[in-house]
Amino acid sequence: MVMVFVVLFSTLSFTVNMHYCGNILVETSVFNKAKGCGMEMGNPSSEGCTMIKKNCCSDEQQAIFGQDELQLNLNKISFGQQVFVAAFFNAYNNLFEFSEDVTPYLITYPPPIIVRHIYKLDETYLI
Repeated sequence: MVMVFVVLFSTLSFTVNMHYCGNILVETSVFNKAKGCGMEMGNPSSEGCTMIKKNCCSDEQQAIFGQDELQLNLNKISFGQQVFVAAFFNAYNNLFEFSEDVTPYLITYPPPIIVRHIYKLDETYLI
């Protein structure tokens, strides 16, 4: 089960989006675009303002690529590695082997037959 997660996370590629306001990181997002801080400069308004200010915000994308090539052929594994995998699998599999051949000890050693109760004859009782 652990190997499934190792293979999954080693082949996974994803993108990290970051939004900076000046030199300060404001928001980070994985798989989605960062929303931003709301201070971005857009188009001049319809009121006729022609002054354009410099935008202090910036967006940055960082792509993290996973492994593309996996070794799927078993003929590239050496003989020593194959012996190790076989021995490990056999030892690990035998850890969880439960035997149901439990012999009760009363069958091999039966209790003695009680002829009379000695504690009643001597009138000794444990309290």
